[in-house]
Amino acid sequence: MKVTFLGTGTSQGVPLIGCHCEVCTSTDKKNKRLRCSILIETPEANIVIDTGPDFRYQMLRAKVEKLDAIVFTHSHKDHVAGLDDVRAFNYFQKKAMPIYATLETQAILRREFAYVFDTPNYPGIPQLDLITIDPDVPFSINGISITPIRVVHYQIEVLGFRIGNFTYITDANHIEPEQLAKVNGSEALVMTALRHEKHPSHFTLGESIAISQSLDVKETYFTHMSHQLGLHDEVTKTLPPHMQLAYDGLTLEF
Repeated sequence: MKVTFLGTGTSQGVPLIGCHCEVCTSTDKKNKRLRCSILIETPEANIVIDTGPDFRYQMLRAKVEKLDAIVFTHSHKDHVAGLDDVRAFNYFQKKAMPIYATLETQAILRREFAYVFDTPNYPGIPQLDLITIDPDVPFSINGISITPIRVVHYQIEVLGFRIGNFTYITDANHIEPEQLAKVNGSEALVMTALRHEKHPSHFTLGESIAISQSLDVKETYFTHMSHQLGLHDEVTKTLPPHMQLAYDGLTLEF
């Protein structure tokens, strides 16, 4: 299995309009973060988790020519806004795109992309096949087993996912112990790390480090980073062993 970080930033990521901080003006590509998303590639399927506003460019940049499914963590704009651009895959693959999401996320998709569902036979609109995720039940895509992990993002529930020995958790500020137990044994854990200062809906870098250290995981990568976190290389030097900031284009293989 190959995992590619398509984006590791947030809506407060870089470059930020009007900001002249060292991150936003950096020429290091590792500090140029598009909105948070990953691509999972196996012999059985190519799967994207979340389609933020940068989805189209991310697909072009990563040279993705085949996409078998999209899985959503939750319905916030920075994770769903690019869904319309799935139409290119509809055109070349000649079929609707399977969309895996909870009923709550599906309700928002139906509202935000009403033209897709209100006029399903209109020429050229995205063709979507909504498939419901039960947060307490593992599901599979083309034989790839995926286990949902319930996490809290301020006042809403968001899903993380464990896929084999890889776990992906973003947009969270609380995780119950029984859900964290699903992470144990992961070869790689990806965790949100918005900034150093406390935030009402996201773990800080320090909080995510502490969670990782409480678990049985080999490597930890931090994502969903704002420009307030600091420069990639400088922050990485301060991290404990087996931890690092992810960056757009980073690939992991299992």
